[in-house]
This record gives sequence, structure tokens and C-alpha cells, in this order.
Amino acid sequence: MGQRGEPRRVQAYDGELGAAVARAQEGDEAAFAVAYRFVQPGLLGYLRGLVGEDAEDVAAEAWLEIARDLRRFRGDGAGFRGWTATIARHRALDHLRRQKVRPRSTALEQDVLDLPGPHSTHDQVLESLSTQAALTLVAALPRDQAEAVLLRVVVGLDGPSAARVLGKRPGAVRTATYRGLKRLARQLGADGVTDDGPRTLGEST
Repeated sequence: MGQRGEPRRVQAYDGELGAAVARAQEGDEAAFAVAYRFVQPGLLGYLRGLVGEDAEDVAAEAWLEIARDLRRFRGDGAGFRGWTATIARHRALDHLRRQKVRPRSTALEQDVLDLPGPHSTHDQVLESLSTQAALTLVAALPRDQAEAVLLRVVVGLDGPSAARVLGKRPGAVRTATYRGLKRLARQLGADGVTDDGPRTLGEST
């Protein structure tokens, strides 16, 4: 993992992603397909946390908007991931409003989940987050924690980029990410990852 929590594989791909986006903006359809393949897995994981089983439909709506507005984008590969995550989030919230199911507005927990143990505990949590079962656990976190973890770990954004997507201060996103990962570490350590079906963000059992 990178020092700030982004998956190394996402960081390594940013240069190639940026080049693909630049070519796509000039009308190269094959380059757009390359950019899609880089971004879609993380974007879909993020949307599964927001809207559950409707993630693919919402992702399709988001990509229509991304394709339409692509020439207006300015930035590198990391910036493109942040831009697409912002669009996907707006489409997800629109979808939830249409369904009259809003994400639960949960304030940050007052207690800090301080768990003993080495940093490898966090590494194990982060490495597990690519699985559907782990995404289900993330979706059950309080909303602020779930979105922060999904954007930082699944989409691979850095703290300031995730904060821009969420419209929050970077410090608040760092705190939410920390608390979410601590909570996941406790769940994974005590119960293991379960294979329950996907839930909407913030929904608990």
C-alpha cells in the first residue's frame, strides 16, 4: 500500500490513464476504452457501496455523462479518477432520490475506535476490500466512513481528491477513513468476512 493508503497498482496506472484520457479527448475511441478499463472497477465498487445492486445501471449513466463532457476535463490520471468519482456520486444520489431512499445521514462517531495491534492489521483490511463480501461490510459503515474508505481504497483517491468529491475538509476525510478502517479491522478480526448480499450505503442489519 502507498503511504497515504492508495493501492500501489492504482498509482502505477495513473500515468498510462492520463495518456489514454488525453488521446480520448482527441477522439481516439480505443483510448477511451483503455481509460474505462482502468477506472470502471474502482468506480463500480464505490457505487456498490452507494446503491447496492443498482451500481451497474448508475455506472452506465455516469459513463454517458463522462463521455459527453470528456473534452471539458482538465487534469492528469489521478484527476480523472476524482472527476469520474464526482460524476458517479451525483448520479448515485440522483438515483437514490428517485427511489426515495436517501443515504443515511450519520454523524461521525464520537468514540475513537482505538484497537491494539501492528499496522499489518490495516494492510490486511485494505487488501480484502476488493472482494464483494468486504464491500458489503464497508456498505454497513456509517455513511461518512463508508464513502471515505471507498474513495480512498477502492477508487484510489488521495485525501484532498476524496475531500473534493465529498465536499469536505481533508482532515474530516482522513478521520472518517481512519475510523472506518479501524471498525473494519475489528469486524474482520472478530467475525471474518461474511458473504451476505450487497446493501445500500449506511444500511445496517
